Amino acid sequence: MSRTRRSILLTSATAGALLMVLGASPTASAQPDAVTYSVAPGVRLNVRSGPGTGYSIVRVLPENVKVSIYCQTPGTTVSGYYGTSNIWDNIGNGEFVSDTYVNTGSDGYVTAHCG
Repeated sequence: MSRTRRSILLTSATAGALLMVLGASPTASAQPDAVTYSVAPGVRLNVRSGPGTGYSIVRVLPENVKVSIYCQTPGTTVSGYYGTSNIWDNIGNGEFVSDTYVNTGSDGYVTAHCG
């Protein structure tokens, strides 16, 4: 099944989020071949400025959204929809979500570690 982008959501659009929607790399260290994954059903997911619950919330993702993961890094351990983990997914420049709310199909790392 091919995936096409039908619209661009500009709600709370930051430069990094806009680049992510357009398919560009938001940071120099981001992986060019980011893979898109679904966020847990029925979840409005906090996006934080760093890999942990102590970092500020920079935006909230709506329900039924997909995210591109550019790299992953350890951080605060979180219990979420898909279990308990300390892995955080970088979804844009200065934007991290707990991997426990992203359906990657794995309990471990699925892409490169953030540098």
